[in-house]
Amino acid sequence: MRTLPLADPGTPELRSASAYLWWIFKGQKATMFGGIAAGIVWMGGQALVPAILGKAIDQGVAAKDMTRVVDWAMALLAIGFVQAGAGVVRHRMAVINWLTATFRTQQLVSRKAADLGASLPGQVATGDIVSVTAADVFRIGGAYDVTARAAGALVAFVLVAVILLRSSVTLGLIVLIGVPVLTLAITPMLRPLQRRQYEQRKLLGELTTLGSDTVAGLRVLRGIGGEETFLSRFREVSQRVRQAGVKVAVVQASLDAVQVFLPGVFIVVVTWIGARYAVEGVLSVGELVAFYGYAAFLVTPLRTATETADKVTTAAVSAARVIAVLRLEPLLVDPVAPAAEPPLGSTLADPGSGFSAAPGLLVGVACPTPEDTGALADRLGRYVDAASGADAVTLGGVRLADLPLRSVRSRILIGDKDPRVFTGVLRTELDPRGDADDSTLLAALDAAGAEDVLDALDAGLDSAVEERGRSFSGGQRQRLVLARALVVNPEILVLDEPTSAVDAHTEARIAARLRDFRVGRTTVVMTTSPLLLEQCDQVALLVGGTVVAQGTHRALMRTDPNYRAVVIRGEALVTP
Repeated sequence: MRTLPLADPGTPELRSASAYLWWIFKGQKATMFGGIAAGIVWMGGQALVPAILGKAIDQGVAAKDMTRVVDWAMALLAIGFVQAGAGVVRHRMAVINWLTATFRTQQLVSRKAADLGASLPGQVATGDIVSVTAADVFRIGGAYDVTARAAGALVAFVLVAVILLRSSVTLGLIVLIGVPVLTLAITPMLRPLQRRQYEQRKLLGELTTLGSDTVAGLRVLRGIGGEETFLSRFREVSQRVRQAGVKVAVVQASLDAVQVFLPGVFIVVVTWIGARYAVEGVLSVGELVAFYGYAAFLVTPLRTATETADKVTTAAVSAARVIAVLRLEPLLVDPVAPAAEPPLGSTLADPGSGFSAAPGLLVGVACPTPEDTGALADRLGRYVDAASGADAVTLGGVRLADLPLRSVRSRILIGDKDPRVFTGVLRTELDPRGDADDSTLLAALDAAGAEDVLDALDAGLDSAVEERGRSFSGGQRQRLVLARALVVNPEILVLDEPTSAVDAHTEARIAARLRDFRVGRTTVVMTTSPLLLEQCDQVALLVGGTVVAQGTHRALMRTDPNYRAVVIRGEALVTP
C-alpha cells in the first residue's frame, strides 16, 4: 500500500496539460500498468462468457450431452473466479491511482502556495486556489481511475471482434468498424464541453472569492449598510455561474443521451442481422445466443470509451488550471550568490525612510497614516524589494536582498495586522511547529494579555478553535495572534498595531509585559498608542514615509507638536 501524502511529489512537467497528465502517469506507472493488466483480465473474462454459453448450448444442450454441459459450466465457473479476482485487483489499483494522482497534484499546489508565500494573493484569487485544491485535483485523479477499465474495454472489443470474425466476417467487420465510428461520433461534443467547463470553473473561483470576502466582512458591511450592495454583486456573479453551469449541463446531458442512444441502435442493428443469419442457417442457436450476448456486452466497452473521453477531457481542463498555478513564480527570490550572515544582535535599518532599530531595544514607530507603517513593515521583513543600492534595507550592514529568504524569515518576524486565527487545537494554533512546551505557551499568553481567553476555555490549551476563530472576539483574536508571534520569539519582531482592538486597561498590561518578555531582543512596535510608546526605548515619528523625529516618548511629547498631534489626537499631518 502506498503511503500518502508522498514523501516527494516530484518536479512536474508544465509544458501543457497533456504533458502534465503524462508525467503523473509515469510517476505511478507500476500501479497504472498493474491496474491495466487486471482490467484486461477482468473485462476479457466478461467477453468470453457469451462464447462459453454458446458452446454449452450447441455442444451440450442441443446435442443432449450432459458431460459437455458440465465441462462448459465448470469453464464458466473458472472464468467467474478469475474475473472476480481480477475485478478486486483492478478496483484496488484504480483507487490507488486515483488517490495518488489527486494527492500528488494537491501536494504540488500546496508546495507552490507555500513557496509563493506572500506573493500568492497578488497573483491569483483565493477562490481559484480553493477551486483547484477542492475540485480540480479530484477531476485529475478521475482520469487515472478509469484507465484500467478503458484498457480492458479496448482489449475486450478486439477479442469480441476476433471471435465474431471467425463466426461471420460480416458481423465481425460491423463490430470492428461500427464501435470506433460510434465512439468518434461522440468526440465533437467534447471540445465545447471542455471549453464550457473551463469557463464555469473560472467563474466558480470568482464566486468563492467573493463569498469568502463577504462572509469575512459581514460585520463591517452591516455597520456601513453595505449588505445589499455586496448581495447584489454576489447574486450577479452567482447567476453567471448558474448560466455557465446550464451550458455545461446541456452538453453533458446531450453526451449522456448519445451514450445511451447510439449503443442501443447498434445493438438493435447487430441483433437483427444475427437473427437473419440464424433463420438462414448461417448461425447455430448457440452462436445466435452468443452473438446476442456480444451485442449486449459491447454496450460496456462503448460506454467505457465515452466515459474515458469525458473524464480525460475534464482532467485536461483541470490540469490546465493546475499548471497555471504551478507556473507562477515568486516575486522574491534568493540571491544567486548569498552574502555572509550578519551576526546575531545586528541593527535593522531602512535608509530610504531613515528608520533603524538597534539590537535589544523596544522601538516604537508613530505614524498618522497606516499605509506608511504597513509599507515599512513589508520592507523590514523583505516582503517587497522596493529599494535598491543605498536605500535597501540592511541587517548588520548586509542587504536583506543579499540574504536567503529562509534566513530573513527565521530572523525577522512580521506580526500581521490582520488577526487571522486558524481552525484546529489552540496549542497547535499558538505553536504550529510543535517546539514549545506548556510553560512557554503560557508565558506568551500572559505577555499578550490573553490569560483570560485561556481561562474561559474548558480544555485549556487543548481546546478546539473554530473556523477563523469566530468564537473569539476581535480583541481576543488579536491577543492570540500576538501570543503566537511571541512563542516564536525571533531575533527581531515587528508588530503593526498589535493592540488596536483591545481596551486601555488590557493595552497597558500588554505594554508592560511585552517589554519584559522581549528583553534582550529587538522589537519594533508600530502604533499611536501612548501606553505602548511609553514603554519604548526609542520612538520614531514617520511622516510621508520618512522619519522626521526621534527620541523617547516623553521627550517627543514635550518638544514635538507634530508627534503630540499624532499620539494624542491621532490627526493626520500634511507631508512637508
